[in-house]
Amino acid sequence: MHHTMEGEEEEGTSRGVATFGSVVAQIMVLDIVFSLDSVITAVGMSNHLPVMMLAVIIAVAVMLFASGPTSRFVQTHPTVKMLALSFLILVGVALVADGLHFHIPKGYLYFAIAFSVGVEALNLMAAKRRKRRTQEEGRPQDSSYVPGA
Repeated sequence: MHHTMEGEEEEGTSRGVATFGSVVAQIMVLDIVFSLDSVITAVGMSNHLPVMMLAVIIAVAVMLFASGPTSRFVQTHPTVKMLALSFLILVGVALVADGLHFHIPKGYLYFAIAFSVGVEALNLMAAKRRKRRTQEEGRPQDSSYVPGA
């Protein structure tokens, strides 16, 4: 993550080669974790087995359909990756607090998430506008340029 955000290049830091079996095992573990999450959610929302099964199938289909575009978007916008990780931390802290019987009103969490998404949207629009402006002016793009600074 630091390498992505700071742009520093590290040479010769290869730690090993991933084998096909290890990659398949990691994918299977992640799939099981996310499938269990979907199953638990479906069980909590319905008492009918066909409805639960349909909910899991739809959830997996949506994940498969959305994974490509989402992955491309996150790879081209590394700040979104940081934002998503911060949301996971926020939700994790809220869950731990709830487990300790300290209730955080959901409105506070939703507002924090909405505010962060709004700021990131403005940053993405500003970056797009800067890129377009530098291309129109024919000068090389300077990623360190911050308007008004």
